[in-house]
Amino acid sequence: MKTLERFRKGELIMHNTKLWLSIAAATLALMRPAISFAAPNVFEAAGSAPADIQLAIAEFRSFLGGDDNKVGGSFPEGRREINWDGVPDRFAAPNNLPADFFNKNSPRGVVFFTPGSGFQVSGKEGVAPIEFDNLRPDASGKLAAFSSPRLFTALGSPITEILFFVPGKAQAATTKGFGSVFTDVNRDNSTKIEYFDVNGTLLFSGFVPPANGHETFSFLGVGFDAGEEVFLVRITSGDVELGGSNRGGTDLVVMDDFIYGEPQALPQPLP
Repeated sequence: MKTLERFRKGELIMHNTKLWLSIAAATLALMRPAISFAAPNVFEAAGSAPADIQLAIAEFRSFLGGDDNKVGGSFPEGRREINWDGVPDRFAAPNNLPADFFNKNSPRGVVFFTPGSGFQVSGKEGVAPIEFDNLRPDASGKLAAFSSPRLFTALGSPITEILFFVPGKAQAATTKGFGSVFTDVNRDNSTKIEYFDVNGTLLFSGFVPPANGHETFSFLGVGFDAGEEVFLVRITSGDVELGGSNRGGTDLVVMDDFIYGEPQALPQPLP
């Protein structure tokens, strides 16, 4: 939990900005009383076509409730979605995506972290090699876009960590649930999502369901409705490191759409 530990110490800066994270807000949050956790609500599916996971996604959206709040603002309910397709070419392959793009450029209340070297969104045909062929020549034969044309990956590591914020602000937040679409999950223990509360307690850890063959789709979404609040999400997408020196591993997996409950602010302490 290095990201959470560094957040608590106030060592993290939102990438490419001068905004310091609020140490006081995190300290106050850590003083919140513990709660008893109920069984989470799990939505999952896998298959060879986008239609195979659409029902699970629709049920997860229904659980989160409300509308897709899209960009900017702050709302008491609803959800946010990221499908990568609107990312400008200058922030897509072969260029890297700023880790705070979806809290600064397109405010949706998330900032990404990785033990690797950064993040990349795949290129559009005619602009750059598609589906990460720029990182691995055979990638487009294994991967497929759920919402065409772009995909998302961490570089130099299969791990992506996500912290939640009030959209467009440096104020820490939590969410009631998070889900992701994946492509080319071939093994039942290669890809997982872990959910942590503000105290670093693991609320849930689940493996993403696999599908046979390449260019397949998988979805895992987990929601909480008994007072649990998700502060940090850690995604392990397969075991192949795109864009790194270690290209070993047996299951190349990248991400497509993110869907999560509207980030709700943690209380700010008095001065």
